[in-house]
Amino acid sequence: MRELFLADQQAYIRWIDLPGDGPVRVFVHGLGCTSTSDFAHIAAHQALERGRALLVDLLGYGLSDRPADFDYRMESQAAVVAAVLDHLGLAGVDLVGHSMGGAVAIHLSAARPDLVARLVVAEPNLYAGGGAFSSPVAAQDEDAFVASGFARMLAVTDRPDYAARLRLADPRALHRSAVALVEGSTPAPGDLLAALGLPRTFLVGEWSLPDPEVEKVAGFGVPVIEIPRAGHNLTLDNPDGFATALARALSAAQASLPGHGGS
Repeated sequence: MRELFLADQQAYIRWIDLPGDGPVRVFVHGLGCTSTSDFAHIAAHQALERGRALLVDLLGYGLSDRPADFDYRMESQAAVVAAVLDHLGLAGVDLVGHSMGGAVAIHLSAARPDLVARLVVAEPNLYAGGGAFSSPVAAQDEDAFVASGFARMLAVTDRPDYAARLRLADPRALHRSAVALVEGSTPAPGDLLAALGLPRTFLVGEWSLPDPEVEKVAGFGVPVIEIPRAGHNLTLDNPDGFATALARALSAAQASLPGHGGS
C-alpha cells in the first residue's frame, strides 16, 4: 500500500501499486466499493500484459481517509486521483473506471488530458438521475443515513460480496457521493465523454441491456464492447469476460494512437 497526504483535505489517499513494465493502468472503483476488491484479479489476469497497475481507493472508501469536509463530488475525486499521478510523475496512463469511478475517470480525462492516453469506462454514470443504488441513498437525509440508514442498507443487501465492500465505505462519503450522482454535473460526464479527443471505450454487461445510454454513447462514435454473462458488477460477474474485453479495448485504442497506424 502507498499513500499521499493531501494538504487541502488534510487526509491521505491510498492505493496498491502492482509492479510491471509497459503502460501504467489506473483502476478506479464504483460507489461503495474498493479498487482492490474489484480490480486486483483483473490487473493480474492472463488476458492482459503484466504492466504496472495502480488500484486507487477514492477518498471515503476502502483504505483511504474519510475527510468530513470533503464534498465527494466526481470532479473533486478526479482532482485527487490527478494529484496521485502528479505525485508519481506519471502521464499517458490507461485509465479504467467502473460506474461512479467511470464518471470520475471521465472528469479526470477532460480536466487533465495530459495524464491519460486511453480511457475505458464500464457502465459509468453519464448523466444526472443516479441509479438503482445511488438514488435510494440520496433520497434519505444525510444525518439520518449516517445514523441508521447505512446499517439498514447493509442488513438487507442481497449480495454478500457487495456488503463486504460496503462495510469499508464511510456512510457520509457514500451519501454525498450518491447525492452528487443524482444531481449530476455541468458539463455532464456523458457530454465530456463525447467531446474527448483521446481513445475511449465503453464496456457494458449483457444483463444491463437494453440501455438507451449505450445507444447514445455509440452515437458519439465511442466503441462499445458487450461483456456476456454480466450485469452491473462486471468484474465479479464475469472476470474473464471483463479482462478479455479490457485487453481488446486497450489494444484497439493503442492501434489508434499516433505512430501506431491510426488515423
